[in-house]
Amino acid sequence: MTERKIKSAIVSVYHKDGLGPIIDALHRLGATLYSTGGTETFIRERGIEVIPVEELTGYPSILDGRVKTLHPKVHGGILARREPDHLGQLNQYEIPEIDLVIVDLYPFEETVANTEEEELIIEKIDIGGIALIRAAAKNYRDVVIVPSRDDYATLQKILDTNDGVTTLEDRRDLARRAFAVSSHYDTAIFSYFNEDGGMDALKLSETRATELRYGENPHQKASFYGRLEGMFTKLNGKELSYNNLVDIDAAVGIMGEFKDGKPAFVILKHTNACGVAVRPTQLEAWKAALAADTVSAFGGILITNRQVELSTAQEIDKLFYEVLLAPDFTDSALELLSKKKGRVLLQYHHLTQQSRSVKTLLNGYVAQDTDFSTETPADFTTVTERSPTAEEVADLVFANKCAKHLKSNTIALVKDNQMIAMGCGQTSRVDALKQAIVKAKAFGFATAGSVMASDAFFPFSDCIELAHEAGVTAVVQPGGSIRDEDSIAACNARGMAMVTTGVRHFKH
Repeated sequence: MTERKIKSAIVSVYHKDGLGPIIDALHRLGATLYSTGGTETFIRERGIEVIPVEELTGYPSILDGRVKTLHPKVHGGILARREPDHLGQLNQYEIPEIDLVIVDLYPFEETVANTEEEELIIEKIDIGGIALIRAAAKNYRDVVIVPSRDDYATLQKILDTNDGVTTLEDRRDLARRAFAVSSHYDTAIFSYFNEDGGMDALKLSETRATELRYGENPHQKASFYGRLEGMFTKLNGKELSYNNLVDIDAAVGIMGEFKDGKPAFVILKHTNACGVAVRPTQLEAWKAALAADTVSAFGGILITNRQVELSTAQEIDKLFYEVLLAPDFTDSALELLSKKKGRVLLQYHHLTQQSRSVKTLLNGYVAQDTDFSTETPADFTTVTERSPTAEEVADLVFANKCAKHLKSNTIALVKDNQMIAMGCGQTSRVDALKQAIVKAKAFGFATAGSVMASDAFFPFSDCIELAHEAGVTAVVQPGGSIRDEDSIAACNARGMAMVTTGVRHFKH
């Protein structure tokens, strides 16, 4: 028999909101109710009869409430299969059948987010609740489990429209939700205890999935797991796509390099920055970023570190773009930019990135620390006879930030806090430099007097020779090649300055 009528229930919840109509419906159907503590009081205050769990078990709540429902007369009634052998044992030991378990868990994640006091956090590790959830879910063939207030609507429908009769499909679906709740809860606890990364284990859990229009291509299904509203408020535009999210992640990463400086603007296309500039005003920064590649900017992702002003918005409005991110918008700028309903406008609350990045690979996963290394002049080691000037040092820092966020192999050419060109995703570093020089000339930039950043060392002197021909005066690179001296000598022979950082920024 796959249908089961709910005749009894144990109810023990932390959050009482939304519980009232459920209790009323169970009472209307004549179900026997068992409960504990505050939930028992809640039920009694509705004028509904309820049996205390202590009366069922013969034991009071002990150890400051740590032990209430951990008893055979509770778990026996939940775990018993509704067949002669198990039912006979229930009868022998005077254990009532329990058809429904309504329980939620202590708010562990919320407690961790709101305090660092370990004693309070540990007390919010639920034991009885998680045991009830797992027991009822395991015996889903006979028992209904409601593991969260998020599932009250499902139960309410069963009680109101089916008079408390559930199908096997109903119970199995709720069991699936129950194990999602319990596994997520355990993952959160493990993550707290493993905050220092002392145990090399990968545990990931996200309880919210947003279905996206499609993946990288229309034939691929895609979902986002997480809570975007924690980072952004969407002010305008269509739903974000998979590709939008990948680009936005890249935008957040590179703008994190400029969040505390002067007005900056970055334009990205397919996760690579095609325009980066810092200027005294936001409008100047926008114009300088756009000038680096007016072609690639079409359909791109835009991000700034300042409130978008009307004067900037009027210029941005001339370009077709997918997403614009900013910490704020003036009313007049927002009004103007919102006129085109498809444009996505995101107000970001912070530029935080996760400390570890994870991706699927082969039949498993790879995880690594996020690259948060940002080199300053103090990290530079001058390896050439000529030291860079103060102006060159400033541009070298800027160029190194750009190269860090471009796909390898990459070269970034910078002059006066503006990336004038880049070459990225190339199979050789010299090809990346050739691409950058061609792009700079195509958009009217003179490379003479620019500086060059490379995401990795130079295995040969060819890039130095080519850069000198283009007028590059200073270079920043990680160093570490067995042939570093070739590049250093090439710089010395040409009067160029070179600094090394000791930090490579490959980005595959």
